[in-house]
Amino acid sequence: MSVTIYHNPACGTSRNTLAMIRQSGVEPIVVEYLTTPPDRETIVKLIADAGLTVREALRQKGTPFDELGLADPAKSDDELLDAIEAHPILLNRPFVVTPLGTRLCRPSEAVLDILENPDIGPFTKEDGEAVIDAEGKRVA
Repeated sequence: MSVTIYHNPACGTSRNTLAMIRQSGVEPIVVEYLTTPPDRETIVKLIADAGLTVREALRQKGTPFDELGLADPAKSDDELLDAIEAHPILLNRPFVVTPLGTRLCRPSEAVLDILENPDIGPFTKEDGEAVIDAEGKRVA
């Protein structure tokens, strides 16, 4: 199974998502999107395939979102995409693409819905939150 993760190694959610992919038995293609930003066409496809609007794919925390006035509802998708291209940190993460679908994996366990082998065994996030218990059941 081919899996691609648009990853930020400084992000705990992204690291947890990557760890779940690897625990499923897949070594994904890892695109560190801050150093190798996807082109506009790829960004548009990721967002559309995930069933999101451009606005829903924006990250606010730790970005120039406020400084750029991106909360303004009058900003068009093209203006938002221009901002993402100029500041890749504005693209929320991690996006994961598999043959079963594309998701913005927030929370990280959303990746399990698009993995061929979601039965990855027990998994606990970096912060200690259990995702899958010892019996292999998702923790609510």
